[in-house]
Amino acid sequence: MTIYAGIKYAMLESDPRRILAAFIRAHRECLPPPSKAQGRRRTPGLRREELAEAAGVSVTWITWLEQGRDVAASAAALTRLAEALRLAPAERASLFDLAGKRDPAAPAEAQADLLPELLTLPALFAGPAYLLDRTWTARAWNTGAAKLFTGWLDEATKERNLLQFVFLCPSAKLLIADWPERARRLVAEFRADYSRRPQDAAMQTLIDDLLTGSPLFAQHWREQAVLNREGGERRFNHPAHGEQCFLQTTLLVALQPECKLVCLAPVEK
Repeated sequence: MTIYAGIKYAMLESDPRRILAAFIRAHRECLPPPSKAQGRRRTPGLRREELAEAAGVSVTWITWLEQGRDVAASAAALTRLAEALRLAPAERASLFDLAGKRDPAAPAEAQADLLPELLTLPALFAGPAYLLDRTWTARAWNTGAAKLFTGWLDEATKERNLLQFVFLCPSAKLLIADWPERARRLVAEFRADYSRRPQDAAMQTLIDDLLTGSPLFAQHWREQAVLNREGGERRFNHPAHGEQCFLQTTLLVALQPECKLVCLAPVEK
């Protein structure tokens, strides 16, 4: 089926079974063929039969999963599938989330209600700091963040969603020094969050808007990459202050894992 960004693809993505099907298929096709494989192969990666053998499950089970059918999947079977697909921790978490099962190796669930006192946290930091909610919309930020993120957190801007800023605001490409790589990673990091709540209406609306408005977001979204949010060096080309460099740390509150407190510590040149 041909995929048109923002139309058929976005509609299908509200169904966790179809997301799971695309996820498994994409990661299966990324794996190298087994060493004993012979002859020409018409499709990339592992065949379904080879994945089934590696995971200790039936070919029918794998086939039905990749067709988006309502298939029973035990935690044990998903564990073997994750190992056979060689999934990284963030990818493994998405597999279990999409299958509606709890990973036996995952930490205990935390409560989901937003705590109002979190909104005061950015002001406690000397460097730029901001708080993102589950849709990656900034809910609170300090003065340093407002000065750094022109076009997003400054007073002249009303759109506070980080993904909307990065993919739909032209000034983001100028502000963020390594914009192409940062944009690619943000999509993969956001997919990890989305996989935990694929039927969340607000998140689905955001994705639909981005699929329609940004061909690059649509391209990265179809890649099915999943990454945990990481810290590290972040470089900016500020329109007023020139080159700036920070070390980013993202903090999660134990009882509010859907919210992220992002802190930037200046790096002296």
